[in-house]
Amino acid sequence: MDYYSSQITKLIEELGRLPGVGNKSAQRLAFHIINMPEEQVMNLSNAMVEAKKNVRYCAKCFTLTDKEICPICASPKRNPSMIMVVESTRDLAAYEKTGKYEGVYHVLHGAISPMLGIGPENIKLKELMVRLQGNVEELIIATNSSLEGETTAMYISKLVKPTGVKVTRIASGVPVGSDLECTDEVTLLRALEGRVEI
Repeated sequence: MDYYSSQITKLIEELGRLPGVGNKSAQRLAFHIINMPEEQVMNLSNAMVEAKKNVRYCAKCFTLTDKEICPICASPKRNPSMIMVVESTRDLAAYEKTGKYEGVYHVLHGAISPMLGIGPENIKLKELMVRLQGNVEELIIATNSSLEGETTAMYISKLVKPTGVKVTRIASGVPVGSDLECTDEVTLLRALEGRVEI
């Protein structure tokens, strides 16, 4: 039996498809949206549509941006000879919050996971190898401390070492099994400063 009209039910269903949004949260969000002024609802929907239409990968580091080159890669203050490899744009944002890293990034958009059918060809590894043909002195591997993150780190290390580029791994100040986006800035900074060559 439906408790709500078909439009409310549809809104709840669509919101419930979002990651981390269960049925109760979807209902709460749906009723909040319905009670918002129409202008705010239009602003919200326009922001979603515009983001979907205009956000793409940075041509250099593959983070998400609405420009050809993201602000980090475009900044003359960044050191392009130091590249930090991260799994997602959220991980990049976590490191940027420390305010201490002065290099650039490379976003893989995933990690190697044979169990999930994700191989090296399914993430941005070929693009990383192309970038390493430039003037790169150090590659910092900052994948998550999960099994997939460690597998990816070891794979990248074996791939890159023959090129002569120094390869380091963030220190284990980041708890094993945790995601970088959920880790506080001080822990991330200590992990970056305590990185070791692998």
